[in-house]
This record gives sequence, C-alpha cells and structure tokens, in this order.
Amino acid sequence: MDQHQFAQRLETLRPRLFRIALLYFSGSEATALDVVDEAVYRGLCSLKKLRQPEFFETWMTRILINECHREEKRRRRFRSVEELPEETAEVYDRLPLKEALANLPPDLKEVILLRYFAGYTQEETAKALDRPRTTILSYQRRALALLRLELGEEE
Repeated sequence: MDQHQFAQRLETLRPRLFRIALLYFSGSEATALDVVDEAVYRGLCSLKKLRQPEFFETWMTRILINECHREEKRRRRFRSVEELPEETAEVYDRLPLKEALANLPPDLKEVILLRYFAGYTQEETAKALDRPRTTILSYQRRALALLRLELGEEE
C-alpha cells in the first residue's frame, strides 16, 4: 500500500475513527481531533509495517486506541485539582450514558465503543483489540451489566 492508497482508504475511515475518539473522551472534540490526527500520523509513519492491506481498518483502529491510551495517561499525569472543564457546554451536556461510559474500566469501555458506537462486529472488535472473540463477548456482557446497574435499569 502506498501513501496515495493510504489517503484514499483513510478518507472513508476518518469519520469512524473520530466517532470512536469522541466517545472515548466523553465528547471533547478538540481532544478527539488531536488523537485522530496523531493516529493518522503514526499510521502513515508505520505504513510499511502493514503486511495485509485488507486489515487496514482494524490496524488503524488499533493505532487509534493506543493513541487514546497515551493521551489518557498524559492527561492523568498533568491533571490538577484546579483544572476546569474544557468547555462550559461539557457541564451542560452531561448525559447519564456518557458518565456511565466514562466510569467503565478501559477494556470494557473499548468494547462498547467499538461494538455499539462505531458499528464494529464482534469479529472486527476482536481483531482491532487483538483479543479472542470469546473474550470480547465476555467483556461486552460485563460492560452492559455494569451500564445497566449504573443507569438504574433492571434486567
């Protein structure tokens, strides 16, 4: 795959990557854009490492998830007590589901974001997260149970 093909395939994938990052960072558009841009840059730099072009989408998703983890770590290091929300709209836009998603453990949160918000199948999610399909299914069930508990819904 050359740089031109990379750009073409990325053009259709970019909105999906942005949606994943946006949900991962609870609606912070600026952070989501930064993370997607960094993931695209890293993908372009390591393009020669992509052995099977048919797995381009899951490969880029994995790069994005790794970038989300890096950004989350960076934010934890620099978080201060006096830190104010990025936007006043964030406070207004707090939805129970967003808060419940933010409280999930990272592994479970990734599965929910990819399965229900990015539209990935179980197989695609398993490939993107580099885990067995049965593990993804288990994480999905556990995450949905935790979300039901947090949102106060009965099974």
